[in-house]
Amino acid sequence: MERIISIPKGGHQGLSAAAINSFFTRLEQQALEVNHFILLEDGRTAAEFYRPPYRKDCPQLLYSLSKSFTSIATGIAWDQGYLELHDPVISFFPDELPERVSPNLAKMTVHHLLSMSTGHLDNIYPAIAGEENWVRAFLAQEVEVEPGERYCYTTHATYMLAAIIEKVTGQGLVDFLMPRLFEPLGIPRPAWETCPMGIAAGGMGLSLTTENVARFGQMLLNRGIFDGQRIVSERYIELAASEQSDNRPGVDRVDWAQGYGYQFHLCRRGCYRGDGSFGQMCFVAPHANIVIAVNASFKSMARLQVLLDLIYEELLDYKEIQQPGDADGPRLPLITAPVSSKEPEIRPIPAGVPDLHLRSYLLSDTDNPQGLNRIAFCLQDSSKLALLLGYGREEDCEQLLEFDFTQPVQTRQRFHKDLSMPLQEVVAYAAWLDKRTLRLTLYYIETPYVVTYTMMFEGESIELHFHINVSFHLSDFRASGRLMDP
Repeated sequence: MERIISIPKGGHQGLSAAAINSFFTRLEQQALEVNHFILLEDGRTAAEFYRPPYRKDCPQLLYSLSKSFTSIATGIAWDQGYLELHDPVISFFPDELPERVSPNLAKMTVHHLLSMSTGHLDNIYPAIAGEENWVRAFLAQEVEVEPGERYCYTTHATYMLAAIIEKVTGQGLVDFLMPRLFEPLGIPRPAWETCPMGIAAGGMGLSLTTENVARFGQMLLNRGIFDGQRIVSERYIELAASEQSDNRPGVDRVDWAQGYGYQFHLCRRGCYRGDGSFGQMCFVAPHANIVIAVNASFKSMARLQVLLDLIYEELLDYKEIQQPGDADGPRLPLITAPVSSKEPEIRPIPAGVPDLHLRSYLLSDTDNPQGLNRIAFCLQDSSKLALLLGYGREEDCEQLLEFDFTQPVQTRQRFHKDLSMPLQEVVAYAAWLDKRTLRLTLYYIETPYVVTYTMMFEGESIELHFHINVSFHLSDFRASGRLMDP
């Protein structure tokens, strides 16, 4: 895999190839699981890479980075007179109110939703996510303190913004944003997951390419303008990127304790970002004129702080200390350099592997998150393997996976996103680690999820280890089984 680094024309005080190479070298030394990376400087691409099997044109699930897009949608609605930031939340949903409206609920406004200062003291996600009507469930939650007094990160506060936009405009969030944000930024109609009532989730569920995220960041850097067109008012960008609530108490990561704006985390040195689970990020550094878009597979958001530290130390520090003429000179050609890839290697099939053709195994240990209870194999030729996974007794609870021992296989399978199990792209790898151990690896490249099945065969027995690389939805399980009667 290669990374591509371009250096702007001479006469421009930009990042040098040495600074960018140093950044990437340290990123590799830290073994950060970055799948996509784009660095824009002065509106131009200074560096980018895509780690196989992830592709430049494949949309990625943004998780809570979706919140920043909902914020801008709210700003646009404010600019166009659909709502005011001081409007009470209950004013939009007279038919969904609890029997008793508490004084604190009555005081909650659009501003409080945007700034994560709704007056809730704890995570209310579990109390809402399992309900059919998320608006009614949100309004039914106890508001323990007066809104504005305390920061409390609440994904469903952002959902309420999406529901308000739909209420006041008569359009779903994506429909509202198509002519106002997505089309002006050159973004095709995106997928955005919805609640059970069909309202865009707002705080999660949006999928975009990394390039789309970088364009969004450039619009933010340009204070609401993209390619000469005003998208959202400069005043709203100022509000969104300035402190609206205090997120410092009890936080030990420096870039999570700089204040919170309107669905944006404030960072050091006047920078700010939107981010999502597993390291999805849109980072804006106004003073350096830099935008960074990232998709990643971090197991912990502490890894995102490591990435932010590298950005400051290798890129922003360089911008601050460089002297006039440091980046002068003729335009350099594209520079390519290797980047390590965790893509599974293709291995030759060792001698003596078991003949799996038409073998079926019944798993006796079925206490696992998937409920997997049987596995069947079919060899189409010496290199191609079909695997049938059975869940329960019904045929419609079966999943067919295809592999090739000589090359990756691209198919579409159902797997988790934020709220659903949609068909999505998967790149599958198969390899015999030795003559009795088979490893099957599936990259669900629209998400950070990488699933690995490691199977050990001994006579008529099978031992299965299932692993997912991120600590979300599913984790590890082990199961054993025996060959079923033909």
